Amino acid sequence: MTTSIQGAASQRHKAAPAVLVLEDGRIFRGRAYGAVGVTFGEAVFSTGMTGYQETLTDPSYDRQIVVATAPQIGNTGWNDEDDESGRIWVSGYVVRDPARVPSNWRAKRSLDDELVAQGVVGISGIDTRALTRHLRERGSMRAGIFSGEGIATEPELVERVLAQPQMKGASLYEEVATKEAYVVPAIGEKKYTVAAVDLGIKGMTPHRMAERGIEVHVLPATASVEDLYAVEPDGVFFSNGPGDPAAADGPVALMTAVLERRTPLFGICFGNQILGRALGFGTYKLKYGHRGINQPVQDRTTGKVEVTAHNHGFAVDAPLDQVSETKFGRAEVSHVCLNDNVVEGLQLLDQPAFSVQYHPEAAAGPHDAAYLFDRFTSLMDTVLMEGQRA
Repeated sequence: MTTSIQGAASQRHKAAPAVLVLEDGRIFRGRAYGAVGVTFGEAVFSTGMTGYQETLTDPSYDRQIVVATAPQIGNTGWNDEDDESGRIWVSGYVVRDPARVPSNWRAKRSLDDELVAQGVVGISGIDTRALTRHLRERGSMRAGIFSGEGIATEPELVERVLAQPQMKGASLYEEVATKEAYVVPAIGEKKYTVAAVDLGIKGMTPHRMAERGIEVHVLPATASVEDLYAVEPDGVFFSNGPGDPAAADGPVALMTAVLERRTPLFGICFGNQILGRALGFGTYKLKYGHRGINQPVQDRTTGKVEVTAHNHGFAVDAPLDQVSETKFGRAEVSHVCLNDNVVEGLQLLDQPAFSVQYHPEAAAGPHDAAYLFDRFTSLMDTVLMEGQRA
């Protein structure tokens, strides 16, 4: 095994002190993990037992300090295949017990080495269970990680944290989206063309569509209606992404234009919130959000329960038990979280459009929700057949 796989970065920084400071004054002291320095973000926790590489490279985690609730992290190291984007997006990483030596046949280096290489500041050796309970009780909040020698006094650190912007009202989707359009070709015979609006898209999402014979044109978040329809799409997709949906007027206007044209539409996560706004519903910030790969959701159209992957701190405010009248026809809540009754999906009843709040591509698993890509394909099938009959 190479020196890097054995965790050279861990050896360099294992003695460096580190401190996690929450905006309410709670302090956790531990050791540096990853890069040594200072970072700020919203402290959130993720309950996934596996899939930390996919989590760290998910653009939806932009400007967030992620707390891993699993007690040991880094066992499988870091490989060159599982990234969901071109970089790590989390602002900081908090773990209890980092693996000393990763062991996996695909590992190229340790997680610690990768955090150092990308300049991601982290902290280890703290009681992540106590931290998670604190965030559940008090809610997600601004935080900072400070590591290395000469750390300032606690009052000074809290003051620096309080000077940071809050997640509510933050417009972040343009920060993480592609700047140039690109195409993911269909695997096998091409059946459809989809225009995917990148608000923080993960790499596995267009791949899941490509597996179903869809050629995916991934467009920047700033794409115009003309840009979108220039690819002559059979369907339109709006991706996941970070930030407050209430600050995403551009994507809402674009989705409104798609709905007006009655093009088959599918949205996930941030895309679900954008659909909610386009239909006239409000959005709100959850106390501590849903993040992990073990969230139970009921598909109300079938009655089935699926275990799903989540990463969201905002939700749609729509009535759970009634059909709503919108300017695009009747709409209803199609999916609901069984833990807290949060809206997890919307669908229009009078035209081909639906969305879910979670991540059906779920590269790290589970795969219960993969059928939603088939549902999107079925919508395009239906519209095509109706057009042929007309």
